[in-house]
Amino acid sequence: MSETITHDSKSVSLNEKDVIQWLKDNPDFFEHRPDVLEMLIKPPQKKDKKIADFQSYLIERLKADKQEVLATTQEIVETSRANMSNQSRMQRAVLRLLDAHNIDELIHALTIDIVNILSVDISALIVESNGHDIPHVDFSGVRVVPAGTIQTWLGDKDILLQDNISGIEAIYGGGARLVQSQLLMRITLSDDTPPALIAFGSRDSELFQEGLGTEHVRFLAKVIEKCLIRKLTA
Repeated sequence: MSETITHDSKSVSLNEKDVIQWLKDNPDFFEHRPDVLEMLIKPPQKKDKKIADFQSYLIERLKADKQEVLATTQEIVETSRANMSNQSRMQRAVLRLLDAHNIDELIHALTIDIVNILSVDISALIVESNGHDIPHVDFSGVRVVPAGTIQTWLGDKDILLQDNISGIEAIYGGGARLVQSQLLMRITLSDDTPPALIAFGSRDSELFQEGLGTEHVRFLAKVIEKCLIRKLTA
């Protein structure tokens, strides 16, 4: 076998030995360029000799590619289902909040009802103290913390997701021991109202992970804000 390759007006003569030697020097060539195998003529199958069977190699590669495509497709389907499920839960939570007729029912919905809807273990409404009376602090799930606490927890973020944590007693009270991941959402009621936040805690250490999409929870936070403002000023 001989061949002349022309490149940049220069001719290089290759023979069978050159090709064989080059492949020996580059044993991973087909691994990086499997497409070249598809251009090769199918070698005859000889079971009694140890001859490389390119046909079998291509078949195995096609099988592997098929499995990879199936795995990717399954991952996309599962992600889509999870997104649809999360969206449905958020919609149900919003409807429950909108059904509240007064501040008492709204706090009940925030701290009890949507816990079940969102499949979390505990929630709490946290309000900073400003030295004045804060309505409904006697409700379960509503807690008052010293001024500056929320800024310490959230920093400049409005949404904070944390996994593999230990629950904070100031947020969850006796339920803190259950919490291993949490979602904190800043709530701004007015310029004259102390900072507040909504916290959702889960015993699933990986339910709330940094880097997850926050579009749905940001929407929920805005709905909670507007509901609280309307009920508190009614």
